[in-house]
Amino acid sequence: MTARQGFVVISIGMLGLIGVWMSHWSSAVWFLLPWLCLVALGVYDMTQRQHTILRLYPVSGHFRFLFESFRKEIQQYFVESDTDGRPINREFRSLVYQRAKGVRDTRPFGTVFDVYRDGCEWINHSLSPSQITDHDPRIIFGEHNCSKPYAASPLNISAMSYGALSKNAIMALNKGAKLGGFAHNTGEGGLSPYHLKYSADIIWQIGTGYFGCRNSDGEFDAELFAQSAGLDSVRMIEIKLSQGAKPGHGGILPAAKLSEEIAAIRQVPLGEDVVSPSAHTAFSSPLGLLQFVLRLRDLSDGKPIGFKLCIGRKTEFLAICKAMIESGITPDFITIDGSEGGTGAAPVELTNSVGTPLRDGLVFVHRALLGSGLRLRIRLIAAGKVISAFHVIRLLALGADTINAARAMMFALGCIQSRSCNTDKCPTGVATQNPARYKALDIDLKGQRVYNYHKAMIENLVEVLAAAGLERLEDLRPHHIHHRVGGTMVKHYDQMYPPIPEGCLLNDSSVPDDWKDDWSNARSDCW
Repeated sequence: MTARQGFVVISIGMLGLIGVWMSHWSSAVWFLLPWLCLVALGVYDMTQRQHTILRLYPVSGHFRFLFESFRKEIQQYFVESDTDGRPINREFRSLVYQRAKGVRDTRPFGTVFDVYRDGCEWINHSLSPSQITDHDPRIIFGEHNCSKPYAASPLNISAMSYGALSKNAIMALNKGAKLGGFAHNTGEGGLSPYHLKYSADIIWQIGTGYFGCRNSDGEFDAELFAQSAGLDSVRMIEIKLSQGAKPGHGGILPAAKLSEEIAAIRQVPLGEDVVSPSAHTAFSSPLGLLQFVLRLRDLSDGKPIGFKLCIGRKTEFLAICKAMIESGITPDFITIDGSEGGTGAAPVELTNSVGTPLRDGLVFVHRALLGSGLRLRIRLIAAGKVISAFHVIRLLALGADTINAARAMMFALGCIQSRSCNTDKCPTGVATQNPARYKALDIDLKGQRVYNYHKAMIENLVEVLAAAGLERLEDLRPHHIHHRVGGTMVKHYDQMYPPIPEGCLLNDSSVPDDWKDDWSNARSDCW
């Protein structure tokens, strides 16, 4: 709450208390004063633009901010968990809010973490810090195969569909991406008008439902795909094979959130849960996937094409590597999603107990491509719980080229993790299709906050890189990140995730022992 807002609230509250006191000593008319004060406060709440909560819950919404101010003093942790299963510090969500609002995000007294706990991680600084002049680093996608490569920011908006999110939330994300020159992934729900509203760079995700490019039978329609893929705003196309929050299961949009407009965009009937098929119908093998990649590249007139997956059976990804070697066809990028990823709706068992966590999946894919001699031709995107610049750095050190963030971008929009995404009752207008709720989300203001958060993240990313004595993001290596394994034992990532020689999988005699079974069982013609 800003100082001006606090002054208004306190002033109205004091007038109300004076009215109650005066009603005991004077005319009963004074008794009306506190009620008039509450009405005035309610009008103020409904007309201000800073807080969606107050616009939706005038007067009563102030209790949340009051309790939140107490909580900062008496409680330090979320009930959430980070990628290691440890509590996420409340400081991280506060960090996003502060950076999104453009206010000071420095901290007094030092770290809130116990640096001697098991699993604590850090990057060592240098006594000779670098002087980095490039404050807008870019990573090129599609430079080997495409006539229209794309220069991406190190941090972009992860896949979130219109339907899972409200139209105002989508437009705010799109505006923020346009202001900051970074990419906005559509999610599998299709390319909506709201993804195109402010002409930000778009990564169009094609899922198993082929929303936005499907025929009446629900199968892939090349003509419809070519029409949308040809739009100037669409910079890359991502084929979704699986999602970390529900791997092996199609996307879910509850019927409560399915409006007529969303049904028309997705070409699905109203009144039913929208559950995408669990597998693609346009291909059924690793070689088929690569042929589909080649087909989409041609239909999009040379734009970068990649695919997204959560790692499951290792033989299946190694089968894709063998298919790349045999066919000579490579995607321009691969997005690795972690099993800890978020979602608006998923069965609990799939969310909690299926799929490989992001860091393990990223390390495996990076090493598999390196061993197959393919790594230099393919960019890697890591999609997981990324909040601070250090989260970005440790994923880059493990092999990622860029990072996708969803949760942090939702925080920047004002998400408070009420966990009502699947009920259509989101109290901040972010994950709802109820007009009474999403219209309270101010597009211009929240778009600016998304931009502010991204800008601050890149600034801090460059600052940490310079403190470590490095010149470029590409200079980050696994040995730069240190991890307390237990007690006084500390290892860096190179020791925790031993590298394999480049090209070692191309010759049977040089395949590492712990890779032999999976590599020999992988086949390019079947999963």
